[in-house]
Amino acid sequence: MLWSVILMALAGLLVGGALSFRQQHKPLWTQISFYVLAGMALLAAYLLTLPAN
Repeated sequence: MLWSVILMALAGLLVGGALSFRQQHKPLWTQISFYVLAGMALLAAYLLTLPAN
C-alpha cells in the first residue's frame, strides 16, 4: 500500500519534469522518456494493489 502511494508520487514528479522539459524546449525524446517512466510507475502502483493469489 505504501509503495503504491510512493510510486504514484514518483509518477507525478516525472510528469512535472516532462512538462518542465517541454517549456524549456528540450529534445522530444527526453519528454517521451519521462512520460513512459511515469506510465510504468503508475502501472507498477496498480499491480501492487492487486490481491496476491
